[in-house]
Amino acid sequence: MELTPKEIVEFLDEYIIGQHDAKRTIAIALRNRYRRLQLDKEWQDDIMPKNILMIGSTGVGKTEIARRIAKMMKVPFVKVEASKYTEVGFVGRDVESMIRDLVYNSINLVKSEMKEQNKEQIQEHILEEITKKLLPPLPQNASETKKEEYAVSFNKMKERVKKGELDHLKIKIDIEEEIEENDSSLPPEVLKAQETLTKMFSTFNSKKEQKEVTVKEAKKILKNSASKKILNQEQIKLEAIKRAQNGIVFIDEIDKIAVSSSHRQDPSKEGVQRDLLPIVEGSTVNTKYGNVNTDHILFIAAGAFHVSKPSDLIPELQGRFPLRVELNSLDEEALYKILTEPKHSLIKQYQKLLEVEEVTLQFTPEALEAMAKNAYLANEKTEDIGARRLHTIIEKVLEEINFDAPQYKGEVYTITQEYVQEKLEKIVESEDSAKYIL
Repeated sequence: MELTPKEIVEFLDEYIIGQHDAKRTIAIALRNRYRRLQLDKEWQDDIMPKNILMIGSTGVGKTEIARRIAKMMKVPFVKVEASKYTEVGFVGRDVESMIRDLVYNSINLVKSEMKEQNKEQIQEHILEEITKKLLPPLPQNASETKKEEYAVSFNKMKERVKKGELDHLKIKIDIEEEIEENDSSLPPEVLKAQETLTKMFSTFNSKKEQKEVTVKEAKKILKNSASKKILNQEQIKLEAIKRAQNGIVFIDEIDKIAVSSSHRQDPSKEGVQRDLLPIVEGSTVNTKYGNVNTDHILFIAAGAFHVSKPSDLIPELQGRFPLRVELNSLDEEALYKILTEPKHSLIKQYQKLLEVEEVTLQFTPEALEAMAKNAYLANEKTEDIGARRLHTIIEKVLEEINFDAPQYKGEVYTITQEYVQEKLEKIVESEDSAKYIL
């Protein structure tokens, strides 16, 4: 949270090529959230987050920017598609379910953090449980001498379990049945009723299943029950709600619910916008973990706006996204940089995959240029799908080596410009083939 806007942009530059304006706008919005949290409560309540609308074709990096930011800031994050929601009264997902999804993600985030913080305690509990199975406890009326001897033997045994010396031994452990998480798209009243029924049935069938497993397997299986006993579940819920109220919701395909004035095809689209409005402007959403206030959640909406325009959204919703950024379409140079520069670029990903087969994959600079050029041409001739076109191109070029990789074990396999042209020339030249294959 303490990263400066410049540091945020530098972090994003490692993974996303170009789109400097979008990165700057988001970096400022995120820094303002940090600034707000340093102020007095009176001021905090009045300073609302400035939501962002990203406009740009598919495959130019809208989703990737949002995904990387959530990872960097370790805040609850949820990505939803606006086109999946329906107006209240219609069958389907209601818009409030995006906040319930955010809370669920927040619970998981807090749980994993707390597990990490209490790792040693959880480990200690597991070792105790396994040692008790290997060395049954003494009867209550045992003498003090016996108890002292038992304590020494117990500690020695526990140390051996910890070192893995007894991993091969078999023990019987109680396995708790995992209660499945309920579907967040259901209303909270239904979720609570479901939970009550589940608890009721679990008390009738409270018999725990006993299973014979090795000590090594038991260490993994008991992790879940040990975490439940050691972690404070109420504290997790409270912290998760608090975090979710400062989370990020990324609403993709918002252009799909915009209704252009020329042809109003679907009246329910406007209904979805009206349902979305109170959530974006700030309201309280009831979830099974508690009430969530959406006032300070950062909403980032994105859309291509090919058919509709941002002005086709209802005026009230437009006003809730004051920060507008346009993302540029990708030219040949940008596609080349995407192939080579990011920290985990596509080229590096395929090289890593083939390292598993002990094949060293290399590309000549001309081959990379040829792939970027063909991706650009395919985007020009058919639909522009941005950087996603590179995936198709690379798969087509590397199809042969991916299939025959075991034959090239221990060798260096070099992709040249001629090889790329041979694989792609016929497809790119024929517009019909390009449409279907690339």
